[in-house]
Amino acid sequence: MIPNDPSGFPAIGDISLKCQDLRKAKTRGELGERIAAIVLQYSPVEIQQMKRNFDDKIQEITPEYRERLTKKISEHLLGTYQRIRLAQQQGIFRTMLEPVSARQVKYWEMVQEQCQDDYRRDAPAFRFLKYLLAGFCMLVLNEPGHPVGTPFPGGDSVQTTEGVYYCPVRDKANDVDAALCPFCPALQTPEIGYLKPPTNPNEHKKQEFIEHCHRFHNFNG
Repeated sequence: MIPNDPSGFPAIGDISLKCQDLRKAKTRGELGERIAAIVLQYSPVEIQQMKRNFDDKIQEITPEYRERLTKKISEHLLGTYQRIRLAQQQGIFRTMLEPVSARQVKYWEMVQEQCQDDYRRDAPAFRFLKYLLAGFCMLVLNEPGHPVGTPFPGGDSVQTTEGVYYCPVRDKANDVDAALCPFCPALQTPEIGYLKPPTNPNEHKKQEFIEHCHRFHNFNG
């Protein structure tokens, strides 16, 4: 089990050690096994709590959009957890011999840094779990960090066509330190016209755009 601090959550030092261990994986299967060993220490109850935390954060967006987004995120969190559990049980990771992406080292370095930030209100355990699930999708399965069907303001969503994934904000959230975009295999949806920073934006407008992407589409536990 993950050692707990007095608040009941995994100790930050332990998370750092686990990130260092994850960086050492050489194949997608090896990384999958290492992720599974950590993720399956969490229970489905904690996955549900993570979902409730996310629901609480998006109360200010429109009800219709909120319903679509929470439904998709719930499917992503619970579905990815079950995919990991099943793959571990069936020994699928032992068949995944492809080398990991060169992105993976920087990903776990980013995760380690984000889980150490004292100013965040979220429990480190849930932030770490969020990154584990996203890392499994992107680095083990080569799927987007935001699952297919994830809606964005304006009506578009993450899509897949002939095995290629497309995201409407793939190239538009690189100013968010904790964004998944730099590590995601999805391509930018062609000729997208919304969630686009205004021409010559002032600092307030630019920050407002960045914060929107971060708060509503980064799933911070």
